[in-house]
Amino acid sequence: MVSVVIPFKNPLSYFEDCLKSVINQSYKNLQIILVNDHSTDNSEKLALKFSKEDSRIELVNNIGKGIVDALNTGSEIARGKYITRMDADDIMSKNKIEILRSLIEEKKTMFIAVGSVKYFASKKPMGNGYLKYAKWLNELTSNEKNFEEIYKECTIPSSCWMMNRSDFENIKGFKKLNYPEDYDFLFRVYYNGIKLTTTKEIIHLWRDHPMRTSRNSKDYLFENFIPLKVKYLLKNELKKKEELVLWGSGKKGKLVAKKLIENNCSFTWISNNQKKIGLEIYHQKIQSTSMLKTEKKKLIICSISSKDFKTPKNSKYNKFLSFY
Repeated sequence: MVSVVIPFKNPLSYFEDCLKSVINQSYKNLQIILVNDHSTDNSEKLALKFSKEDSRIELVNNIGKGIVDALNTGSEIARGKYITRMDADDIMSKNKIEILRSLIEEKKTMFIAVGSVKYFASKKPMGNGYLKYAKWLNELTSNEKNFEEIYKECTIPSSCWMMNRSDFENIKGFKKLNYPEDYDFLFRVYYNGIKLTTTKEIIHLWRDHPMRTSRNSKDYLFENFIPLKVKYLLKNELKKKEELVLWGSGKKGKLVAKKLIENNCSFTWISNNQKKIGLEIYHQKIQSTSMLKTEKKKLIICSISSKDFKTPKNSKYNKFLSFY
C-alpha cells in the first residue's frame, strides 16, 4: 500500500480537482490521509464528503498548527509500505503513484523515487521564472543529478517523490523540520545516504495561483533558505584544516556572511568586483580571488547572482558549492 499525506488549509477552489486526481489513480491500493490545518472555508466539508464516498480516505485534524505539524500528523498514521505527500491545490497525472511505486519497488530500500513536474495556471499565463525553474528541475531529474545542485535550491519537488516508509522513518521523516520544510527534508534525505531513482515523465502538475503558499508566506522567502544551507554545509561539508571561503559580496553574499558570523565560523571573503576589494563589511575585509591559487584545501561558497557566472570545477585544492 502507498500512504499519501495531504495537508490542507483553505484550498476550496482547487481541492476537488486535487482529490479527484488522487482517488482516480491507476494504482488503487492507497491510504489517502487528509489533514485539516484549521481551515476556515468549506474545504473540510468537501473532504468529509469524499471520505464518506471512498473508504481509502482518512480525514484528521492537525494536532498542531502549520504544514510541518500537519505533515507529522498525517505521517504518524501512515500504514503503507511506501509514503509520499501531496499539495491540496495541485494535480497528479493518472499514473503518478503507479510510476513512482514501480521505480521504488525495483530498487527496494535506501532510494527515493522522483518524477518530472509542470507548472500550470488557472487564469493568467505562467511567468518565465517558474517555467525556467521547472525546466531546470526536470533536467536534473532526467539525469539523476538532483543532489549535485542541492545548495542552489530545493531540487526535489515537494510533492513529486516516494520512498519506502522504513527509510522515511529511519531519517525521522518530517520531524523537527525547519521552513522551508521541503528543502530541509531534501538535505536530510541526501545526507542520510538515500539514492535517486527517477523518471523523465511529467507526473505532477503544479498549480500557480495568487494564494499559493510559496508566493505569500514569509517562511518561503530566500532569507529563510540561507540558514538551512549554512547549517548543513557546516555540519556535513566543511572538513578539519579546510579553509572556508565566501565568494560574492552582493545582497545574497552578505546574507550568507551574516549567518556564518552568527555561527562563529571564520571565513575568508573574496570578490572579483574591483570596487569591493579592500572594503570592510561586517568587520571582514574583502580580498581578491587570487587567493584561490594558494595550495591549501578550501571549501568555496559561490554566492554570485550574475547570469554570466559559471561555478568553476572542483580541483585539487578547491571545492566549490553554488549557493545561487
